[in-house]
Amino acid sequence: MLPWKRVLRHLAALLLTAAAVTVPATTAQAAGAPSSGWNDYSCKPSAAHPRPVVLVHGTLGNSVDNWLGLAPYLKVRGYCVFSLDYGQLEGVPFFHGLGPVEKSAGQLKSFVDKVLTATGAAETDVVGHSQGGMMPRYYLKFLGGAAKVNALVGIAPSNHGTTLSGFTHLLPYFPGAADLLAKNTPALADQVTGSAFLTKLNAGGDTVPGVRYTVIATRYDEVVTPWRSQYLTGPDVRNVLLQDLCPVDLSEHVAIGLLDRVAFHEVANALDPARARPTTCASAFE
Repeated sequence: MLPWKRVLRHLAALLLTAAAVTVPATTAQAAGAPSSGWNDYSCKPSAAHPRPVVLVHGTLGNSVDNWLGLAPYLKVRGYCVFSLDYGQLEGVPFFHGLGPVEKSAGQLKSFVDKVLTATGAAETDVVGHSQGGMMPRYYLKFLGGAAKVNALVGIAPSNHGTTLSGFTHLLPYFPGAADLLAKNTPALADQVTGSAFLTKLNAGGDTVPGVRYTVIATRYDEVVTPWRSQYLTGPDVRNVLLQDLCPVDLSEHVAIGLLDRVAFHEVANALDPARARPTTCASAFE
């Protein structure tokens, strides 16, 4: 018989998984309704939540599928929520975030301007998953975004690139593979640890003044590896490990952005730190 602590651990993990799966399933239907969905350009930020939230999907994601869980979660809490498609490649539908990251940051700049104009807000908050948590840093650092963004929340962000569980170390052993990657899927090449893009992005420090940064990582991330490379250093940075909030949370790279309501609760805390409440395993059921 398993020790009782292990039994409780597995039971808690099953309950968290059930909460993550069932709750987004119901909210996904709401997202499809114009009256309850996001990207509503008639939405005006409230006094309680004065900044619109811009959601930035990850590599191979899009503005809808990536946010069927988090967008309704924030919407029902009173936020004006918007999401964009970026990094599209010609002839590739649905799977975006593949174009050069620098160009994608320019698309984000245009989208933020559109949202601010529509809502009348002076600043926005940005929440991104994977590449979507890293790419906005280029906008903040090089494209004037720091004046228009109050906070950046990265969920499993590729801030310092990835070894993809060590697979990128094999690229030099296959002549032409790195060039093929850069030509056909530039964003993937840009996110390899040590790339020219990441060297430029992180030179002189990870952050810029005037922006609050939060990173939410999971130790079970198999895509952005090693997972500690997601963390940022600098002023106004808070790095959070999901398992420090809920030890039995087993979410990996995809689930933490798409389904995990423990992570969502911590996103809400990062957006409104003055009203933050402790994030625990029970947060999955709120």
